[in-house]
Amino acid sequence: MLKEVYYPKKEMFKNPAFKNMCEYKDLVEEFEKDYEGTWSKLAKEKITWFEDFKQTLDTSNAPFYKWFVGGKLNVTYNCIDRHLEDKKNKAAIIWEGDNGEKRIITYLELYRDVNRFANLLKSLGVKKGDRVVIYMPMIPEAAYAMLACARIGAIHSVVFGGFSAEALKDRILDAEAKIVITADGAFRKGKPYMLKPVVDKALEGVDIVEKVIVVERNNEDINWVEGRDLSYNDLIINQDDKCKCEIMDSEDPLFLLYTSGSTGKPKGVQHSQAGYILWAQLTMEWVFDIKDNDTFWCTADIGWITGHTYIVYGPLAAGGTTLMFEGVLTYPDSGRAWKMVEEYKVNQFYTAPTAIRLLHKMGPDEPKKYDLSSLRILGTVGEPIDPTAWKWYYEVVGGGRCSIVDTWWQTETGGHMISPLPAATPIKPGSATFPLPGIFAEIIDEEGNKMPPNEKGLLCITKPWPSMIRTIWGDPERFIKSYFSTAKKDGKPVYFSGDGAIYDEDGYIWITGRVDDVINVSGHRLGTAEIEAAIKKHPLVAEVAVVGRPDEIKGESIFAYVVLKEEDTIAEEIEIIQEINAIVKEEIGAIAKVDTIAFVPGLPKTRSGKIMRRILRAIAKGEEIKQDTSTLEDPKVVEAIIAVVNKI
Repeated sequence: MLKEVYYPKKEMFKNPAFKNMCEYKDLVEEFEKDYEGTWSKLAKEKITWFEDFKQTLDTSNAPFYKWFVGGKLNVTYNCIDRHLEDKKNKAAIIWEGDNGEKRIITYLELYRDVNRFANLLKSLGVKKGDRVVIYMPMIPEAAYAMLACARIGAIHSVVFGGFSAEALKDRILDAEAKIVITADGAFRKGKPYMLKPVVDKALEGVDIVEKVIVVERNNEDINWVEGRDLSYNDLIINQDDKCKCEIMDSEDPLFLLYTSGSTGKPKGVQHSQAGYILWAQLTMEWVFDIKDNDTFWCTADIGWITGHTYIVYGPLAAGGTTLMFEGVLTYPDSGRAWKMVEEYKVNQFYTAPTAIRLLHKMGPDEPKKYDLSSLRILGTVGEPIDPTAWKWYYEVVGGGRCSIVDTWWQTETGGHMISPLPAATPIKPGSATFPLPGIFAEIIDEEGNKMPPNEKGLLCITKPWPSMIRTIWGDPERFIKSYFSTAKKDGKPVYFSGDGAIYDEDGYIWITGRVDDVINVSGHRLGTAEIEAAIKKHPLVAEVAVVGRPDEIKGESIFAYVVLKEEDTIAEEIEIIQEINAIVKEEIGAIAKVDTIAFVPGLPKTRSGKIMRRILRAIAKGEEIKQDTSTLEDPKVVEAIIAVVNKI
């Protein structure tokens, strides 16, 4: 853990939500003194209610908490309608296609497009409580579909467009979806790819889906099933552009989003209306300091929670302008992202450490070719960011001016939980810093005792919060077992995130990774994220993934897959291995010595950038690959990795 501390550049911020750490601590203390009262005040300030809530928090059936009980609202109304009086001609969504195609959708245009889509759904018999699966590329119609569902009270379940037919089928069946919304296809790296054939395969033998709405994006030839498949393009033009929004209860489900565990069927994380939209808006204001003239760019896919909260719901609830991108940040070259920042004068750029490392590797000096002076905040999401990538992001992309918000949160939390506040928090590279006000995130043991500095513990949330998961769809027992069965505080079960973490001497929180992503070496449990962070400090290492491998003596040995920055350094493998282990020994200790290092051409990643570690574990163990590799960015990389490992 680095001792360096970076302080916010105060001149970058005009009237931020938190000007300094004293203001942060004041609100934290306000929550400590009057938890429900403070949440109540924020909910009344930020949400446009049709009927006020009667009770802030109902704990009578914990952990199935209810927030803002009795309140009536509509999320789409909060994202669109209430902004029309003073923002109707402001850009709500700026969209750029893979091929450079551009569309700007104002709030008034968004209102009309969403209403048309809502009326289309209603004409097909979709009503409050029905489930609608959305399997879409990154085009504006995907956002319209989400907001149209929310407008009429249907529960949407967005499935990432890179998932296989089997994965899509599982989610359709679990949600008992009535409608599937998809596109014929889309474009990626200059080439068309197809989605509709995946839907056709997923629906083989499935009789619960009544209609499939197809947005014709790239006009490829597709199969049309008579009586089931409908052209969005043909039907939408005849829909009325006014649709009265459904009055929803604060605790009605808003959406389901499926997360896949290492085993078992996917878990349908269920989020509610009021608590979710409140926290989406608050975190946009607190963490991203969004202002009226800002352009905010989150590079995620809407198939993930990051896309839900920080492409669609959060920016729009805050009345902001959100940039939506269909393509790949490194296509047609490593300057694509920076060209877009320059062109759209992006103020907040939010992406994953994986993308940062890739951009760094492909073009370390590329950002200097563009005018990035509009940037004020740089964000990271999805995994802990290593200090090397952090420094490049800060110094080269941000020019040493921008605050970096390293955000920790999950699908289940709905929004940011631990994060720097850009104008207030002194930052240590690699640390998520402190819990946001109102979030009681603590590092404890299983009995609820707070861990002392530099000792690993369980990262838990010890009080309920408005945007928390309400249940697992159709499986309340799994909900309790997954999240409320590991740790207690004051004798009561608390939410366990699944992550381990450490406090440093200053109280900063450092995420060590999933507690199930640990390697048990001679009785010592070592977090893979910690080992990876150490290996990444070697100047020639571009990417790394660490897994455990069975060992007769130690129980498990450490196996690292390493991607080097320079291909011609392969000849120096032995020397690099020695240097890596010297760093690991210094950073963690001799117990963390890496037993096997495989220098590979790349890592198996999904199109969203997530490393498929289960595949790497199987290869290290010499097991057959049983996971679906069709969702990988480059399925051929698996064969290349196996060939390397077989030679070791």
